[in-house]
Amino acid sequence: MGARAGAAKAAAGPQENAAGLRGAGSELRNKMRTQRRLRVVTLLSLAVVVLLVMPAFFGLRSAGSDPVFGSLDSLGVPSWAAQDVKDNGSGSRWCFIDCRFRERVAQSSKPIKETAGAYSTALAKAGWASWKVSECPETPVEGTYTCWKRDELTLDLWVRQPECAVDQVAAQDPTAVLPSSAVTPAPKNCEGSTISIKVYNAISDTRGKTEPKQDKPLVGETPEPELSNDPLLEPTPAAS
Repeated sequence: MGARAGAAKAAAGPQENAAGLRGAGSELRNKMRTQRRLRVVTLLSLAVVVLLVMPAFFGLRSAGSDPVFGSLDSLGVPSWAAQDVKDNGSGSRWCFIDCRFRERVAQSSKPIKETAGAYSTALAKAGWASWKVSECPETPVEGTYTCWKRDELTLDLWVRQPECAVDQVAAQDPTAVLPSSAVTPAPKNCEGSTISIKVYNAISDTRGKTEPKQDKPLVGETPEPELSNDPLLEPTPAAS
């Protein structure tokens, strides 16, 4: 009995060793697969960051620091002509679908004529050239309205009555519908002027441009047939 048990143990020893080696090899392969998956996930994450996250970040940062608004900030206008500045922009700087449009509204403590003169002088010094075009403005407006061009941009400058004066006129309008509990404010000293600046891309500004002539259409009316004296085209006489 002891000899048989010893022989059985001796025979089972190589099988256990082989099973142990197979188990170790399987565990090693699983670890290698896990490491490969981790490397692939890491590379994909880096690719997403480089291709998507970073461009979006820099795009938002560039949108927040629009160079056109920066150039308007650097105009040499007095501080009294650039109060309560509000900027608004829309569209793409690369004219993807819609070209970029910028608008700035500011308040001035001086009258319309003096404010318009300060801005005109500052624009000319900054390299803007006066642009005389028929659609400037497209409809009659109060105040002074001038247009300018520089490089690939066009600019509209409108200096008008201050917003407080517009509110006072609206409050005195007998046709305006006001709430029954509304109290008409007492008139107060309203001085100064309001500045509106609109900047367009020149390629999207159609003012002063003539429409291209259209070519003749390829498909038109069918002309009527013309008869000729060719005897071959005359009808054959009927046989008697």
